[in-house]
Formats: sequence, structure tokens, C-alpha cells
Amino acid sequence: MQEWTTIIKNKSGWRDFNIKELVQYKDLIYLFVKRNFTVQYKQTILGPIWFIINPLLTTFIYTFIFGGIAGVSTDGVPQFAFYLTSYAIWNYFATCITQTSNTFTANAGIFGKVYFPRLTMPISTVIFSAINFVVVFIMALGVIVFYAIRDGQFPFGVQILLVPVLVVQAAILGLGFGVIVSSLTTKYRDLAVLVSFGVQLWMYATPVVYPVSEMPKAWRMLIMLNPVSPIVHNFRYAVLGSGELELGYWGISAIVTVIVFIFGVALFNKVEKTFMDTV
Repeated sequence: MQEWTTIIKNKSGWRDFNIKELVQYKDLIYLFVKRNFTVQYKQTILGPIWFIINPLLTTFIYTFIFGGIAGVSTDGVPQFAFYLTSYAIWNYFATCITQTSNTFTANAGIFGKVYFPRLTMPISTVIFSAINFVVVFIMALGVIVFYAIRDGQFPFGVQILLVPVLVVQAAILGLGFGVIVSSLTTKYRDLAVLVSFGVQLWMYATPVVYPVSEMPKAWRMLIMLNPVSPIVHNFRYAVLGSGELELGYWGISAIVTVIVFIFGVALFNKVEKTFMDTV
């Protein structure tokens, strides 16, 4: 009798989600992260410096338009620090969705040739996006420290410990939505076109460029029911000390995050069995 170390069999549903198998393929995840980095900045003049340029330019635009022209309040927080901090967490969530939403269509060639856990692809994308987040977050901390030294008020407190929890939640929520869109685009290619536009609209339904306190009471509850809103709001509270910690809506957001992730993995596992026939 010959013993096998690996048995490949047909998957029947979300219950076949195998965390142990993903851990065994951790080296492959690392290689995919390295590949994403190389592909994104190959044949570019500035290379990884775009990690710094993109958030700075975006923050300058937010500060000029929303803070300068529109005069949107930032709850007493310096505008540049407010927008850069908001951009850090929102961009991480948005990137997780947009970059994982084309998992099947962009990797159909390799999926049809060799076996490996398909979830390694979107997971590696989320990890690669985390590198960009870390860079932007360090920049935001530097800006906050600059203003703190200038004004003599440091916003950092014990609430800073909430940052890792909020970042992980943003990653899981973005991954969940991303694999759902990726699964649906195997049959409905229109979603691939709509996803980037939809994410941009989603940003304006999230308190990224404005604080929750500026919203009319009639709209505040609707805005906070958006599962990303409590993440962004509490992230600013944890880093900038602005506003108040929102626990109620954050709890709802956490429940939605778990549901979206479980449903996304279930749909992903179901589609991966037959997607080669439709892609």
C-alpha cells in the first residue's frame, strides 16, 4: 500500500474550506505577494516611491477641494492629518475589493494548468495591499506627530490598540466582497466594469472626507449602517482621537463582516469547480 501525502478531490461547498491547506501553501502566498509587487512596479521610473506619491497627491486634493473650497469640517483635527488617516484605511479596504474582484478572470490560465488552493490568490492580494497600508499609515503617524509637536497636544492614547483590529476587519470585509464579485464575474463580466465605479460611489457613502458629526441626524444612522463607516470612524478615533468610539454600529459591522466573508468563501468554493467552463 502506497501512502499519499496529498489527496486532491472535488470540493462540494464552503465546508471544504481548509485552513490547514492554506497554511501549507504559505510559501506560495509569499511568492504571489512578491510577484504582485514586481508586476505592479516593473518598468516604472519611480517604482515603490509611488507608495508615497499616490497618498500624498490624493490627500492634497482632498485637502484643497473638501477642506479648502467646500469648507468641510474635520472636527478640529488638522485637515491634512484627517484626510491622510481616512485615506489609509479606506484605500486599504477599496484595494482589497478591486484587486481581488478579478481573481478568476485574471488567473484563468494558471488555474487551468496546476492545482493549488485558489484562495491563495486573493489572500496574497490582501497581504500585498497591506504593505501599501503600512507605508501610508506610517506617513499619517509622521504627520500627526508633526502637528502634535507644533500644537503641543498628542492624540495618542490606549485607543491606538484598536488599529490592528480595525485593519484586520477591513481586510476580511474587503476580501469577502472581493471574492463575491470575482465569483460573479465568471458569468457576468459587466460587474468587472462596475466594480471600480461602485467603489468610488461607496466612498462618498462612507465618512472618509467628512466626519459623522457633520451629517444630519436623519442621515447619520443610514450612513453608519454602511459596514465600512464604523471602521473608518473608529479608525480616526483610534489614531486622531477625534469623535467618539462607536460600539453599536461597529458590532453590526462586525456581524456583516463575518456573514459577507462566509458567504464569499462559500460562493468562491462553489464557482471554482466549474469556472473554467465559463471564463
